[in-house]
Amino acid sequence: MIRKAQMIDLNQIFDLYVIARQFMIQTGNPYQWKDGYPEKKLLAKDIQCQQLYVYETNQIHGVFALIIGEDPTYAYIEQGQWLDDSPYGTIHRIASDGTIHGFFGQVIDFASNKIAHLRIDTHADNAIMQHVIGKNQFQYCGIIYVRDHQPRLAYERI
Repeated sequence: MIRKAQMIDLNQIFDLYVIARQFMIQTGNPYQWKDGYPEKKLLAKDIQCQQLYVYETNQIHGVFALIIGEDPTYAYIEQGQWLDDSPYGTIHRIASDGTIHGFFGQVIDFASNKIAHLRIDTHADNAIMQHVIGKNQFQYCGIIYVRDHQPRLAYERI
């Protein structure tokens, strides 16, 4: 079941990101979420803004932010272009404990029911995420730059 995250979930959510960062390091992607990103302060803000969601059975197994509306980091794209300028939702900070098969697809189904036009980005070293993004009918659009001015591969699904 996917539901909005609550403040009481914050420590469990943070633990998922610790697992995800370790997995990313082990699979050749040590730089995407360096320095403890995402911080608890950012996650708490996501919860307050009601844009952080968890996947839960008997415990929380996955987490992601779905932000509907313009994303400032997506305003500038290079080496390509967006497919559509209509309103969109952005999926950020997706992570799981690795126990749920097809978690990414379930997130996309959930998000698509909220808004059909979706965008997402990932680090060039994150081959696993690039694979699941492509598997879920996203198209590569170009390069964007995130908050710390690092490049990310940007994708869109309309």
